[in-house]
Order: sequence, then structure tokens, then C-alpha cells
Amino acid sequence: MTDTISTIHGRISAQHFDSSKQLSTDEIRALVKEATEAPSSFNIQHWRFIAVTDTAKKQALTAASYGQAKVSEAAVTFIILGDLEGHTKLKGILDQSIDAGLLPREIAEQWVQMANGMYGSSAAFARDEAIRSASLAAMTLMLAAKARGLVSGPMIGFDPAQVKEIFGISEQYIPVMLLPVGYPAAGNTSRKPRLQVEEVLSFNESRQF
Repeated sequence: MTDTISTIHGRISAQHFDSSKQLSTDEIRALVKEATEAPSSFNIQHWRFIAVTDTAKKQALTAASYGQAKVSEAAVTFIILGDLEGHTKLKGILDQSIDAGLLPREIAEQWVQMANGMYGSSAAFARDEAIRSASLAAMTLMLAAKARGLVSGPMIGFDPAQVKEIFGISEQYIPVMLLPVGYPAAGNTSRKPRLQVEEVLSFNESRQF
């Protein structure tokens, strides 16, 4: 538990990366594997990841990110995507849980019906869930990176339309954030102060924070 808490408190949003240090394909795969341990609605797992490591692709992504150098300097910049049609894959996903004896078939069938009703009937709700689940996966990836001695820096400063065009991303997916990951370089600041618990928490009732 101590290691987990230390990882949470030690994570920063990095701005500077050591461009001379790379990550192997296996290291990148391991980070994504850990990210997929995040929770998601009905276990749909709406997240998808594009790992950008190619120099030319990084430069194009940097241009679509208003010239932010960290996109190119990081060993890898992930494009975190949310699947707007994730619920359509749920039956196949739940079949694995049924086969493993983790979920009764009748419950799985109920989940599929519920998910189709919830996300198939509301584009806004489907978008909210895609962003929510992809964000949980991105946070898990950030913590995994920190635990491995790496730094990360989540970004919303990019042109989604350009990113979709450059990487051939279909309308089924929404770019939720960019996430540069790599080894730190000089110039990163320490963790910034957070609001006090009393400023963000109430018990049993709503109040004006």
C-alpha cells in the first residue's frame, strides 16, 4: 500500500522529457496492459491507444498540438481514444467471462440489453461513457508509468480533427487526450499544491464548495 500511495503522491504532469531515451515495444505494451486494468461500465473497455513513436508522426502530431515540444520529445505519445460504439462489442467480451465461470449467461444477457439501451439510444451518454472510461485508463497508465520510473503529461491542447485526419481515426472513436510518456529531463516542476480536503468534501449533503 505504501508504494501505491507514494506513486500517487509522486506523480507529476511533466513538460520536459529526455529525447535521448526511448522505450521498447515491449515496455510500451506493458504500460498499455497495465492501463487496461482500469474499470469500465459493464467491462466494455471503451479505451483504445495509438502509441506514436515514429519521428515523422510525432512531428505531425506536434504540429496538431500547437507546437508543444513534449509531444516529440517523449519516448512515446499515446493518443487515448474512447470508443463511441463500445457497447456493440459487449456480447463477445462477456462471453469470455461466461467461459471462465465468472458470470452467469443470464446476467450477461441482461447486461448486453441494458448497455444497448443506455448507450445505443443516447449519443451523448455514449460519448460521456467513452470519455469517462478512456480517462480512467489514461490515469491508470500514468500511475503505471510513474511506478516504472517514467513521467507523463496528459494534454487536451490539440486539434482533434487534425489528429483524426493524420492517423486515420474513424468517427467511431473520439480523441480524449494525448499522453506523452518517457524519461524526465531537467526543468520539470515539483507537484503543485492541491485544495484542502475540507474544500472539496462534504458528508451526506450537497453544499456550496
